[in-house]
Amino acid sequence: MTASGPLNIVIIVGSTRHGRFGPTVAGWFAAEAGRHPGLALDVVDLAEAVLPEVLPAQPGAAGAPAPVRELGGRLARADAFVVVTPEYNRSFPAPLKTAIDWFVDEWRAKPVGFVSYGGASGGLRAVEHLRQVFVELHAVTVHDTVSFHFCRDRFDDHGRPTDAAGCGAAAESLIGQLTWWARALRDARAERPYAA
Repeated sequence: MTASGPLNIVIIVGSTRHGRFGPTVAGWFAAEAGRHPGLALDVVDLAEAVLPEVLPAQPGAAGAPAPVRELGGRLARADAFVVVTPEYNRSFPAPLKTAIDWFVDEWRAKPVGFVSYGGASGGLRAVEHLRQVFVELHAVTVHDTVSFHFCRDRFDDHGRPTDAAGCGAAAESLIGQLTWWARALRDARAERPYAA
């Protein structure tokens, strides 16, 4: 049995910090992914999600606040995720961890790709930490990452990378791997529910 229809890709803007660069990076990636007709995109900005910082004893418990239920529905419909993250203090932002920890089943048996940005490291240390978190949630992280070192110098005033060809090629590689896993895992979940 195979599932049909477009692949639902949720792009998560992981920073909520004042003056953040995340929406610029996420907007560029969404435009790149939007060139693929078989993808349905949903951009989740955690600054707008307003999730409570205090979590219940059991994630996914009944009676969750309205913002959690609303985001949970969007994540549950996803076939794959792309996390757009900066690197803060050699790791990823706390609001992103809060958003991840509110949910369990929504992540399982789905692929996760990363677009990172920052200074000299380009956010790659944040990505390495996120890979460990998502494997614990039974998600599959794809190999290739799009990374922007010294990110504010890599984009023009219109929010486009100055190296459009190189960045576009990196995005295509990530999208190719993500969609391969998304189709494979969607078909597998349709044939047999994943048991963690």
